[in-house]
Amino acid sequence: MLAAPNPTAPPIRKRPMPIDPAAFRHHPRLQGQITDPDTSFFRTFSPAEFDNVIREQGGRADWRYPDEVRTAMMAETLGDRLNDDIWVFGYGSLMWDPGFHFSEIRRARITGYRRAMALYDAQGARGTAEAPGLMAALVEGGTVDGVVFRIDAAHAADEVEVVWRREMVGPGYLARFLPAETDQGRVEALAFVGDTTQEDIRPDLPRADIVRYIATGEGILGSSLDYLRNMLIHFREMGIPDPDLEALMDEVLAYRAD
Repeated sequence: MLAAPNPTAPPIRKRPMPIDPAAFRHHPRLQGQITDPDTSFFRTFSPAEFDNVIREQGGRADWRYPDEVRTAMMAETLGDRLNDDIWVFGYGSLMWDPGFHFSEIRRARITGYRRAMALYDAQGARGTAEAPGLMAALVEGGTVDGVVFRIDAAHAADEVEVVWRREMVGPGYLARFLPAETDQGRVEALAFVGDTTQEDIRPDLPRADIVRYIATGEGILGSSLDYLRNMLIHFREMGIPDPDLEALMDEVLAYRAD
């Protein structure tokens, strides 16, 4: 998530096979659009490896949850669900680089939330204190299109740990099970929504600030502009419309051209 992982870090256990083509039976077009989990950085990402890097970039010393706290939060949220199949909702980069193995993917829509560039970043990932950046978060209101992945119960404990370590690395998101509509029926999916009690989730930023932050924010992961551009490229490839983000890109490019 922040740099190349330490090759000596112990990897998460992984299934000895690539994604089964049958996982794409509802949406054959998506086969080849999803990063192989076994090659994904997010599979071996270790938050502790980046403590010094974050601090050097001006980030807070308490930028992440201690491992034991994060593990306890996962156990409390998931409970007995780890004995069943788990659906996970993706609305940003999780859609094409989940990092976990799955047995089925479906296009999905969640009502009551929308995708917004509302994750304020002054920690050094895609912005700094001097030039903050923005990334996507789910915030209340509207609808959001994305995908849901089904993780088999037999692998749920290991595979959910991968996404949990990625999305719940530190304060900012709340893990919620939300109803997601698919062409094959409704499922209850694990989703990570913006925690508006945290200072880094800012759904009410003025449009001018949003444009400026995306146009100028840059950190060790790259620029906020590249983040937005990459999202739109993949949304188009996956057939997921987001006209507001398309318009936002035009505004950001116009800002940079001035």
